[in-house]
Amino acid sequence: MAIVAGVDFGTLSVRVTLLDSERGRLGTSSAEYPLARRREDPDYATQSHQDQMNALAQATRNVLEQAHVNGQDIAAIALDTTGSSVIPVDANLQPLDDYYLWCDHRAHEEARQITELALAENLEAIHWCGDVYSHEWGFAKLLHWLRHNPDKRQRFATALEHCDMVAATLAGITDPAKVKRSICAMGHKWMWNPKWDGLPPQSFLSKVDPLFDGIREKLNGEYLTSNAIAGTLSEKWAAEMGLKPGIPIPVGAFDAHWDAIGAGCREGDVVNVVGTSTCIIAMAKKTELVPGVCGVVPGSVHPGYTGIEAGLSATGDIFEAIARRAGTKVRDLAQGLDQYRAGQTGLLRLSWDNGDRTVLVNPELGGVTFGWNLLHTAQDELFAAIEGTAFHTRIILERMAEHGVPVARVINAGGIPQNNAVLNQIYADVLNKPVLVPDGAPTSLGSGIFALLAAGAFHTIEEAQQAICLPYRTYTPQPHAVAVYNELYPLYRSAYFALGQPTAASASLGTILPELRRIAAAARIQKTSSKEAENTITAPDHLIQ
Repeated sequence: MAIVAGVDFGTLSVRVTLLDSERGRLGTSSAEYPLARRREDPDYATQSHQDQMNALAQATRNVLEQAHVNGQDIAAIALDTTGSSVIPVDANLQPLDDYYLWCDHRAHEEARQITELALAENLEAIHWCGDVYSHEWGFAKLLHWLRHNPDKRQRFATALEHCDMVAATLAGITDPAKVKRSICAMGHKWMWNPKWDGLPPQSFLSKVDPLFDGIREKLNGEYLTSNAIAGTLSEKWAAEMGLKPGIPIPVGAFDAHWDAIGAGCREGDVVNVVGTSTCIIAMAKKTELVPGVCGVVPGSVHPGYTGIEAGLSATGDIFEAIARRAGTKVRDLAQGLDQYRAGQTGLLRLSWDNGDRTVLVNPELGGVTFGWNLLHTAQDELFAAIEGTAFHTRIILERMAEHGVPVARVINAGGIPQNNAVLNQIYADVLNKPVLVPDGAPTSLGSGIFALLAAGAFHTIEEAQQAICLPYRTYTPQPHAVAVYNELYPLYRSAYFALGQPTAASASLGTILPELRRIAAAARIQKTSSKEAENTITAPDHLIQ
């Protein structure tokens, strides 16, 4: 038997879960930290490393007390974080600034320059991240910081992803050269891959900007999967957290990737981590380029498989925006959505409100809704938006399947599926596959599983998942809804590629509006017929004249 701590750093708080290898979850506690925003610069989003570490210590002490567990009995601690959340540090591993959080979008120009040069030089790495380098990713953020902080450049030693910085801090590492770097973080956000000897060549990086001279050397170190150990807990942080010093800390990873492990992901599964955005995680034995998919990295999710990451730039954020414009909350606006039928609104809504992450990889796109009439409501739009995110997910899964990624099971993880049965059913109907939803929150179970491996409680991830992962609630496709969505999906697909690509032919758009009206009319007739059938009372035989 072993008890471990699994840590999940989110955008606004850190969650610490205690897991027993035999009894499962013993308790969870969280602590918040501030997010720095600027009204004059909506792209700005930073966070203090010290605030986060203080919150980690507080949440750990709280959960030990609540679960009545002695901190000296904790055998390992593992952590996942948001990404790409980047921090520049000096030669003593002290922060030179706050984290550029994953949601900091200031590096648009830097990302554009990296993309244009990579495509012009046919850099292999750019094709493995969808032919577009994102302003949310490491090199773009680091270059933005270097350009805007000339007074600190002389002290700059290296930049670290959040998960690597926290692990190094906990382990008391003060030499940047000794930091273990996460293959998950560096592979998906920094164009690292063993296929081309790790990071892009220095010649390319220097051509992007001379400020990158020598950056490859500064980012050197051991790049490891999460079955490796990043260090052991230092005396200082053991005292801060109420734990035993010397316990192992495995190499960290991104939250969505370990959420997938915590949700029970195995080869053949696709896990939709549905929250403010959607991160789609899969695993495959083969390592094969998937055009338009932003990350294919060996060992990033499960050390024995290639991790594939895709996603939607906004999901819950779209639902929140619709409710906000209507002057209400999503929870209230969603009341009654279970009475809607597939296609009944006559609306077709693309999920581009925050751009397209996959498969067009185009941050310049905006939200589009076809089929409005004078009677449509915000609730109609919300239902159509859920349908739209499901259609977008189907486009991504089809692209992955075309390139050798098996899709046998669909698991809806993240916060939204826990509280939105309508979304889960729509996804099952649109994808025409059973959708499994963990019966409880899987957040931080993935980090707990890697902590249990580090503690020696289990020999394999699969063995730990069997003991720790939650059972599922299953949403089965409904044949009538599947048939309607099979009519709507080609319309969505036509609009998606015709509007989303500057060179695409738009002739197919002419059929969308009349087809939407036809499908909506049929759905209304079907709904009326069903209600009439429900309300019909059959008289007993002896009353029939």
